[in-house]
Amino acid sequence: MELNDLLEALNTGQTILSDSPLHEVMHRSSQEALRITAELNGAYHEPAEVRDLLASLTGRPVDETVTMFPPFHADFGKNTRLGKRIFINSGCSFQDQGGIIIGDDSLIGHNTVIATLNHDISPDRRADMHPAPVAIGRNVWIGSNVTVLPGVTIGDDSVVAAASVVTKDVPKGSIVVGSPARVVRSVTD
Repeated sequence: MELNDLLEALNTGQTILSDSPLHEVMHRSSQEALRITAELNGAYHEPAEVRDLLASLTGRPVDETVTMFPPFHADFGKNTRLGKRIFINSGCSFQDQGGIIIGDDSLIGHNTVIATLNHDISPDRRADMHPAPVAIGRNVWIGSNVTVLPGVTIGDDSVVAAASVVTKDVPKGSIVVGSPARVVRSVTD
């Protein structure tokens, strides 16, 4: 089993059993992500160097218009896709095994957590993992200290208020607030 096998399983929503070869590949990949993020967070880097480290983490090019302020944490990295003109503020943590897509022109606030894995509810299978992607549309503003849970899509032009916990999809052009986050109005109201 290799990384491509794992990504295929994750992206089709396959449960990753705790005692499986796929779990071993996930663990190995996590060690690489921890090494790269330690390098990213261990010293000052010019913006181009930050993007280069992000590209190493994600395994794909990062557009020169992407800005990120470390520290940044990721325990996998290989299933994140970033658009253009994205800003990721300091203290963010991405658990991207299930897949994270961030659309163009989006702003990710301080200490945002994006999670894409759930553990099994059954006590005897608790270490099994269920992936579900998070998709953040274009021109989304996520405030500080937000948590986005697995399987959520945040529609284009939406705003997620600080400290919200997003447990379900956010319609395009909505402002959501709270825990669990709920729509309070449209961005055009």
